[in-house]
Amino acid sequence: MHLPDERNFNRWFIIISCLAVIILVLWNTSIFFQRLKEDERAKMNIWAKAQEELAHAPEDADLDLVLEILNNNTSIPIIHTNEHGEIEYTTNIDPEILEDRERLQDYFEDLRDENEPIDIDLGDGQIQYVYYGNSPALNKLKYYPIGLTLIGFLFVGVVYFFYTTTKSSEQNKLWAGMAKETAHQIGTPLSSLIGWTEILKAENVNPSYVEEMEKDIERLKTITERFSKIGSLPNLPETDIVAATRNSFEYLKARSSTLIDFSLKTPRQPIYVNLNEQLYSWTIENLVKNAIDAMRGKGSLRIEIKQDQKQAHIYISDTGKGIEKNRFRSIFEPGQTSKKRGWGLGLSLAKRIIEEYHRGKIKVAKSEINKGSTFQISLKKV
Repeated sequence: MHLPDERNFNRWFIIISCLAVIILVLWNTSIFFQRLKEDERAKMNIWAKAQEELAHAPEDADLDLVLEILNNNTSIPIIHTNEHGEIEYTTNIDPEILEDRERLQDYFEDLRDENEPIDIDLGDGQIQYVYYGNSPALNKLKYYPIGLTLIGFLFVGVVYFFYTTTKSSEQNKLWAGMAKETAHQIGTPLSSLIGWTEILKAENVNPSYVEEMEKDIERLKTITERFSKIGSLPNLPETDIVAATRNSFEYLKARSSTLIDFSLKTPRQPIYVNLNEQLYSWTIENLVKNAIDAMRGKGSLRIEIKQDQKQAHIYISDTGKGIEKNRFRSIFEPGQTSKKRGWGLGLSLAKRIIEEYHRGKIKVAKSEINKGSTFQISLKKV
């Protein structure tokens, strides 16, 4: 009984844990990035001090340490300018950039934005500036959080997709199992009823009684065949949707209350689609019965068929209580019903038949509260 709740808890626990790990890693990466940036700033300050020392050193001074510091920078790009902003020399910059004045100027502007320049006091009022950029390692680290975030969200998406498809698969198995079991359960008394009609014929019972029983038996056969097709791919022969709709309409009209004003409007010429007529008639029956319930057994029900170049469109309209706009999608979910009886499977079954078996579309075309609703079925023409 608690399996769905436990599964939902596990799913959200995994997703929230993944997000927490991503946030933690991003936070630590940000701290690590800032520390590396500070370390590179400290290195460049030492490099600038070495430049000052080199400028102020006498000719006979030992400059081995200074030169080692200056030559030790092999990764951080540097542009060294005079007090007027003119480039004196560069270090660790791509030769292709140096050969193109415009590219070099653009690159210089980028370095200006990346870090604050460091002053070099050469004495006698001469101030030069060192502009530097991030090292290649630091630049790679800068994009690491983006890649990690994408991987994290991809993993979360996979987890969510896995649980969603698992739930959908279980629902499909449940649907198919219930449908086939229903067909099996109906089949046994149906066979018995067929036998009893033969006995009644032999006993010279009023033929009209037997005829009515045979009609109900045929109806039960149709219902059994409908349920037996759930869970397996139905046969979809090329069928005239106009004739199939008219057959369903006439059957339902003959067995509904006279307080319902039925009307049917169809094109004169046939419209052919790939259709399983038994499942299609089941869909029409569910929509019509829902419409009659919405009208509380009294009102007008209209079925109309239209077509465009690619599709046939069937409209079922009623004058019932209507549907709130925010429920246009949810009413097709299992268990969604406003009736005191029933399991709320009719519209869900209709959606499954039209969209999964016939590759068509079913939706609420329009609805107004206390004025009525119109459902639309769209099927591809052949």
